[in-house]
Amino acid sequence: MIKDSIIALFVRDLNKTKKEIEAYKNEADLWLVPDGINNTAGNLALHISGNLQHFIGHVLGKSDYVRQRDAEFGDKNVPKSNILADIDAAILSIEHTLGGFSEKTLSDAYPHDVFVEPLTTGHFLIHLHGHLNYHLGQINYHRRLLAKG
Repeated sequence: MIKDSIIALFVRDLNKTKKEIEAYKNEADLWLVPDGINNTAGNLALHISGNLQHFIGHVLGKSDYVRQRDAEFGDKNVPKSNILADIDAAILSIEHTLGGFSEKTLSDAYPHDVFVEPLTTGHFLIHLHGHLNYHLGQINYHRRLLAKG
């Protein structure tokens, strides 16, 4: 039951991320970065997708996904369609990986030491969902503040 709720929350909020990206009428606005803002909406969306495909799909699901974290923040002018496809890939990765888990898996130790102390898989998934929403909020604010069309 909790596992299904976690999947549903990730899918819901990744779909919200897609809607935010789709709401940019002028694709170039995805890449605006005025003074005081460190990341573009495009880079944040690439980061969200890469982060989840790595920590859930690759680490937990043993997928062959290879993360390129520098590219998540360094690539520019990636077509909107590619960003949306990356988000769709993250959704599929989450559904495939977590869909095969038992509820017990959530209490198992997460297989990588990400922070100082060990975490359960459930705890880390909750952390990842919070991370997704932090960046989703940044994308929403970026769009409302900077988008011209």
